[in-house]
Amino acid sequence: MPNPDGSPTYFEVLTAAVNDVAQHGYDSEERIAYWAEQIRLAAERSMKSMDEVENMVREAMFAVYRREVDLAGILKYNPGVTAYRLEQIKPELHAELNRRIAASVDLIKLNRPQSIEKTMQRFKGWATSVPKGGSDNVKKRDEKSNLRKALAQLPFEERRVIIDQNAKLFSAINTTVALNGGAIGGYWQSHKFQRGYNGRPDHNARDGKFFLVRDSWAYSAGLVKPGKDGYTDEVEMPAELPFCKCSYKYVFSLRSVPDECMTEKGKKALADARAKIQAMTK
Repeated sequence: MPNPDGSPTYFEVLTAAVNDVAQHGYDSEERIAYWAEQIRLAAERSMKSMDEVENMVREAMFAVYRREVDLAGILKYNPGVTAYRLEQIKPELHAELNRRIAASVDLIKLNRPQSIEKTMQRFKGWATSVPKGGSDNVKKRDEKSNLRKALAQLPFEERRVIIDQNAKLFSAINTTVALNGGAIGGYWQSHKFQRGYNGRPDHNARDGKFFLVRDSWAYSAGLVKPGKDGYTDEVEMPAELPFCKCSYKYVFSLRSVPDECMTEKGKKALADARAKIQAMTK
């Protein structure tokens, strides 16, 4: 489909460039430089505008925010947090939303010139290999296909950026809500059993392990202590690394803490609480 302004499409420019070089070969730097510049301009015209990209990013991010914050979906993952407490920390969560939107747009902006540069480098590498005077042996269709690959990959990369930043947004919301709600620690949850997901080996090995939140109310009261896996701040956060889908299942009560992380004082406090509950039910 032609461009609305009448300018040649990216494919039309590629076709003209390949045909011209196949006919004349590498007879001058000027010829190669001219077509490389035309390819760059056509590539830029073929892309969504940054306004369109930013709207796409905002829609995706706001969908996560609406589901987890406005509709309180995040409370399913944080049973120790009340709707009232969630309402109190909304400004902090909204700031994280804006931060993630900005990060996504910046990453996409950085990826675009890199993709164009790869295409131009591929064209120059091929064009300078064609002998002066041209060649009938040039496989024009194959070359055009090769030149389109780097740019064709860009929409996929942009979607990957948004998916990754969505995971980071969810993780940040989950952690912010949990810590503000008094989480004691969290069980690491990987996606190692998810088909098609290639998780990091060390992340998969953490699946089900318990990490203590440093300076929680239970820690400050001397009721808990770090186990063999230590604190949450001693390892990277879930979704901190690129394309990580891990998360924490946070816990808020002593009865959900592994025995190895309970101090004697904590064990006694838990036993006393259970005794009181049993006495009340008699």
